[in-house]
Amino acid sequence: FGSRRLRRSSRAALRPPAAHRPSVPRPASAPRLLRMSDHGSEAEEIVDLSNPDVTTKYRTAGEIVQKALQKVVEACVEDADIATLCEMGDKILEEETGKLYNKKDKDGKKIEKGIAFPTCITPNELLGHFSPLKGESRALKAGDLVKVDLACHIDGFIAAAAHTLLIGSEAVEDKRADVVMAAWNAAEAALRLMQVGNTNTQVTEAFAKIAADFNCKPVQGVLSHQLKKHVIDGNRCIIGAETAEEKVEEIEFEMNEVYCIDIVMSSGEGKGKETELRSTVYKRAVDTAYNLKTQKARQFISEINRRFPVLPFTLRAIEDEQVARIGVSEARRHELLEEYPVLKEKDGQFVAQFKFTVLLLPGGTKKITGLPLGPLEKQAASGCSVQDEDMKKVLATSANPKKQKKKKQAKDENKDEKKEEES
Repeated sequence: FGSRRLRRSSRAALRPPAAHRPSVPRPASAPRLLRMSDHGSEAEEIVDLSNPDVTTKYRTAGEIVQKALQKVVEACVEDADIATLCEMGDKILEEETGKLYNKKDKDGKKIEKGIAFPTCITPNELLGHFSPLKGESRALKAGDLVKVDLACHIDGFIAAAAHTLLIGSEAVEDKRADVVMAAWNAAEAALRLMQVGNTNTQVTEAFAKIAADFNCKPVQGVLSHQLKKHVIDGNRCIIGAETAEEKVEEIEFEMNEVYCIDIVMSSGEGKGKETELRSTVYKRAVDTAYNLKTQKARQFISEINRRFPVLPFTLRAIEDEQVARIGVSEARRHELLEEYPVLKEKDGQFVAQFKFTVLLLPGGTKKITGLPLGPLEKQAASGCSVQDEDMKKVLATSANPKKQKKKKQAKDENKDEKKEEES
């Protein structure tokens, strides 16, 4: 899912997650600065959307994510192998990012780019993060409800997206239809609520109201994080489902911020349970260092530090699978990695996910990733609909108010012209 959530860890679980650490408010106009050491001198780089180059990099990464997601979704057909599809998604992300920004920056350094979250293709009751090794894969079956999740970055500026689809062409009226429409409507409401001055609480409440109308539950532990340069799980976030144990500090959305909105709905209880499936997605725990004992483990962590120093990766990407299997075991034991486990709902339940990236720009909120509902519009024939009056009002508003204003202005101008002609 590309977020800090749903991971198990021993001692790490005792530390408050980033979501629970206080985030210091700052004036909306203050640009985010990254201090860069330049041969003893210090230069400050503006790394938020007040810098047009940063906005361009986010948008470019968004275009690549859209292309990769669309191609993987189209390839998700009956009997297709999940591991092969995941490899295909990763290959597109690497090839497309490899075509751009190949000149060195002003300091003579190469611009980093590539995968920011490996392709995961997760069916039915599994919650996410399923990106299996070749020998542990499975084929898609007709009727499977499948979630496709991936992300890339240009110079550390990340764009992420996820989409749900139904394998085959048949329409369904069961809980698969309900959970898809719950997640989709929640995503549409979230997009309209992601406005400067609104709060994360408003979005969390919208998820709960819409889920209830479709007899579904937002999955617990899901966080939609602020994105920053090289950071996929920023401290400022929106919680999918608030519980007595899991709460986040209320924040107000600010100008020039970027968020990855992750909606994961379940037809069951909305609680993830552990599975026997191997976790293959990890992220380097940057604040932990340890000198591993075996040669293969040292080889493994050296490759991670070189290729994936701060962003999530999959064991599929490690050149030698034996090195990956041995290395990950030792690295986990010494807490050098953060794990994205494959959790599940109860058997017979279904989980749907939609994820998109938004830029909070001076001209309004811009959604740069996320596919349209597509064939699911006809396939997901839910007998439920949004009943909550507040949510109906939110969904009735435009997701792009600026365009609406321009259209209205153009209409008014046309009317004036006609009146002048008539007179």
